[in-house]
Amino acid sequence: MSVFLTLSNLSWSRPDGAPLLCDLNLRLGRERVGIVGRNGIGKTTLLRLVAGELRPVSGHVDVHGTIGLMRQEMAVAAGETIADFFGQGAAVDLVDRAEAGFAELDELVQADWTIAERIRNALSRCGLDADPRTPLMALSGGERTRVALAALVFETPDLLLLDEPTNNLDRAGRQAVIELIRSWGSGAIIVSHDRELLGEMDAIVELSQFGAVRYGGNYSAFRAQKATETEAAERELADAEKGLAETRRRAQQAAERKARTDSRGRKSRARGDQPKILMDAAKERAEATGGANARLRDARLQTAKDALAEARASVEILRPLSMELAPTGLPRGKTVLRVDAVTGGYDPARPVICDFSMTITGPERVAIAGPNGSGKTTLVKLITGRLEPQKGHVDLAVPFAFLDQHVSLLRPGLSLRENFRRLNPEADENQCRAALARFRFRAEDALQEAGSLSGGERLRAGLACTIGQAEPPGLLVLDEPTNHLDFDALQALESALEAYDGALIVVSHDTTFLARLGLDRTVELGGE
Repeated sequence: MSVFLTLSNLSWSRPDGAPLLCDLNLRLGRERVGIVGRNGIGKTTLLRLVAGELRPVSGHVDVHGTIGLMRQEMAVAAGETIADFFGQGAAVDLVDRAEAGFAELDELVQADWTIAERIRNALSRCGLDADPRTPLMALSGGERTRVALAALVFETPDLLLLDEPTNNLDRAGRQAVIELIRSWGSGAIIVSHDRELLGEMDAIVELSQFGAVRYGGNYSAFRAQKATETEAAERELADAEKGLAETRRRAQQAAERKARTDSRGRKSRARGDQPKILMDAAKERAEATGGANARLRDARLQTAKDALAEARASVEILRPLSMELAPTGLPRGKTVLRVDAVTGGYDPARPVICDFSMTITGPERVAIAGPNGSGKTTLVKLITGRLEPQKGHVDLAVPFAFLDQHVSLLRPGLSLRENFRRLNPEADENQCRAALARFRFRAEDALQEAGSLSGGERLRAGLACTIGQAEPPGLLVLDEPTNHLDFDALQALESALEAYDGALIVVSHDTTFLARLGLDRTVELGGE
């Protein structure tokens, strides 16, 4: 397998000088490699370094071949079309003018008559049937993700760099990405928390504060190896704790023996049982021996403490965070939500949701499903009051919390602490800090500005500000809550929502996540 990418002692620091990636060494070839790691550890930064968008503080990136990078978020300019995003807007316009009879002779020579068809083929390969002239603003978030992926396919780079490519995609879109990766004949490096997609990988690289570690095989093989490491780390911690306790016990026993010996010596000296010169010599020997023994005990104690600190550090890295929700006390017979014949959308002439009705009673769990563009996000905005219905009405009978997929409830210029206190004015400082700490924002981390966070950190902060309250709302409305979450946070969220006793409305394309929630029903949009 020829080497496509080599990272040699690669390091990078944040603008404030704080190190993020330190001395990374990796060799990757014509293979499909998944990059995993906790939120904020530097996965997106690593892709940007490989793509040449960032310069390393030290070390080297050596790439053989061309690179195509797909970002997590796609910037859209007003009036921009699919063809424009592909960098082929002028070529499509030229063909359109030529077919309409408005092109000059020299333009006809330059016209690429296959351009529109080739763009459509790339879109089709990513599961999207659309005209290249379609404005990007007219597409849903998931459809735009497919466009971004198709633009890479169109370029046919030697090395694909994909940052969370299945975020916002429906089931068909996710399957299209999986099929694309399966058939990709060159190299691909994919940052993802999509367990199904990672099941297609040839290798997994985990980023941590200690660097990058490569694991052969797909996600299942990686998890098995990580489970073995976790068990070993837990055993080492238990052994280190026992070792320290035993060292302290022996040190205490030695100190007690010395104290008894010294006491007998003082009494014998007071009685004058032996000549003074002999007793002075014995005292000097005892003091010298006691000093040597004390130094030996101190050295052994420090060794035991160091072993315990190292073992604890390993377990802290491997141990997942915990998200605990307080009970809501929602009665089973209480009507939580009533949606009555609601019609709405952004264009009054073309409503996305038409004559929709739904009732939720007690702690029901409802999933909103449907293909990209079917109106799932529009519906939850109508339910939560972010969008006024054109017809019909919505009655919410309990306090609720809404977390959208862009975490827009967080103000970028405010710290996490300030965001939490703004969103939960009844909470005191201790409650604020405790809620943020449960979501791994402790001490100084709570003072970070929301705008400086990675995508996964931002979502985790949004969860802390909504479901981390001392008195959780009776209804949670979550729009793609698993996007960008690392595996520890994802598993913790699944466990927390399993234990949540309120009503739940969730929009998600993550079938594994939905299976864990114990849904009562699924509302499918996009039908007649």
